Amino acid sequence: MPSIVDQTVFSEPSGRPLGVVYLCGALLLSGAYGYYAVVGAVTPTSSVLFLSAGLALSGIAESLPKIRRRAAGVLRLTAISVLVSLLVIIAFAPEFLTR
Repeated sequence: MPSIVDQTVFSEPSGRPLGVVYLCGALLLSGAYGYYAVVGAVTPTSSVLFLSAGLALSGIAESLPKIRRRAAGVLRLTAISVLVSLLVIIAFAPEFLTR
């Protein structure tokens, strides 16, 4: 009997359209971070970079071919760990995110 984690994390990649959405989100967040770092008067927080990395890893995982289930699962787990580490940093060391 397969577990829920096996069914969701190690399932077949959803395909390129969803991967493109995730990658565009990562690009949008990175572009906003770069814009505010260079042009804006506000110093952006590092949390945007964590979100961008999580979205990029998810986008790459969903863009893989259907036969790469294990690689997609590893990338999904890495994305989840990046986003959970952001939550841990917010909870225990928020000064790390602000400059």
